[in-house]
Amino acid sequence: MESPPLRVVIAEDSVLIREGIARLIEESGGSVVAKVGDGPSFVEAVEAHRPDVSVVDVRMPPGQRDEGLRAAIEARRRLPGSPILVLSQYVERQYATELLADGAGGVGYLLKDRVGDIPEFMDALRRVARGGTALDPEVVAQLMSPSRPDDPLAALTPREREVLAAMAEGRTNVGIARLLSITEGAAEKHIGNIFGKLELPDTQNDHRRVLAVLTYLGA
Repeated sequence: MESPPLRVVIAEDSVLIREGIARLIEESGGSVVAKVGDGPSFVEAVEAHRPDVSVVDVRMPPGQRDEGLRAAIEARRRLPGSPILVLSQYVERQYATELLADGAGGVGYLLKDRVGDIPEFMDALRRVARGGTALDPEVVAQLMSPSRPDDPLAALTPREREVLAAMAEGRTNVGIARLLSITEGAAEKHIGNIFGKLELPDTQNDHRRVLAVLTYLGA
């Protein structure tokens, strides 16, 4: 039995880009339930349609700064856990950190250039809709900086850092295993070690993969 079409809200002030994203989603089997061009309209659309996932541009009217990001955070405040994929022209680590701050999952941060890779874009969209994370590889690459004395990741081995970087991109255990050419069992063991070293307890209220990525971003 086929799963129902992914219901999507799009917030993008450029009509050309907005219509282009909508067409990509619909041609990939999704259903665009609303298309808006500013932050307040986006929040209203999310509340009205409760989509499976939303796509939001960081820069929106009137200031063309971070109005889209603020609208995304407000939408998640009103509807906790509402899945949102934010698009940006440039890498801003702070944006990814703020999106993940509630620890609920269902968030993504991609550069707009990734939209052109339709399979990659749709995969990220579906992962976010399922409650996972999808961080742009360029964002993750910028996080790989030399350790500071107070770096919480200092206890991790180089391989564990690679696994955590793959987790930040939103890869599953199977995806991590394929990327790093290791077994799925080895990937699971590394992830368990990461949770232990970062002192992330296994509770029903916390999404440990998201918390691990938050620690990564904060480092």
